Amino acid sequence: MAQVLVAPRVRLNRDRVLQAAVGLADQVGIEALSMRRLAEELGVVPMALYKHVANKDELLDGMVEVIVAEIDPPARDAEWKTAVRLRVLSARQMLLRHPWARSVLESRTTHTPAVLDYLESTIGIFLAGGFSADLTHHVMHALGSRMWGFTQELFDASADPARPPADPAVQAAQMQAMAERYPQILQISSAAAHDDSVVAHGCDDRFEFEFALDLLLDGFERLRAADWSSSSATRTA
Repeated sequence: MAQVLVAPRVRLNRDRVLQAAVGLADQVGIEALSMRRLAEELGVVPMALYKHVANKDELLDGMVEVIVAEIDPPARDAEWKTAVRLRVLSARQMLLRHPWARSVLESRTTHTPAVLDYLESTIGIFLAGGFSADLTHHVMHALGSRMWGFTQELFDASADPARPPADPAVQAAQMQAMAERYPQILQISSAAAHDDSVVAHGCDDRFEFEFALDLLLDGFERLRAADWSSSSATRTA
């Protein structure tokens, strides 16, 4: 009688659980992710997951660890501006791969080691580039969420007059009303096309993101070259 060979079950571990959770969130979105659904994806009972993550919050923290690890390390032998720009744009690419990541990053109340490592190394780029600790403190505040690849946008896409409704009659009426009451908003919102609005729901396309990032980096360089400090700025004010 022929012997039936059964493939050994892959051993479950924390990394496999987290990688599967990230992949599932990419497929179904973060709202649809649950411990039960993840267990089904892995072919185990839900209780098996709790040996590796204590609860949903710990699962989300672990998922943050996984995706932050995807951000490129600091470029070697690059001057500070190039190094920071490359890291921020790498973070943005990470968010484009995982559209759910922004909401999870914003929801975390504790910093995991991967997050702290990213902050530490980014701060290190500025300090190694000749920035004082004082200026670096304010630079990090100015970067804010941009260092993660996203920003809070001014206009919501659902209210963006540059994205009119499909019905021509409704479109014409809406545009006429906008032109009469908000002519300047309409003027600037219609001035450029946005075709890469993936991370956020507004005009956070690649061009706008990089445009603002470069403005910030150029401003940081001017302050560094001028030996700016918060104490001197306070005295001037």
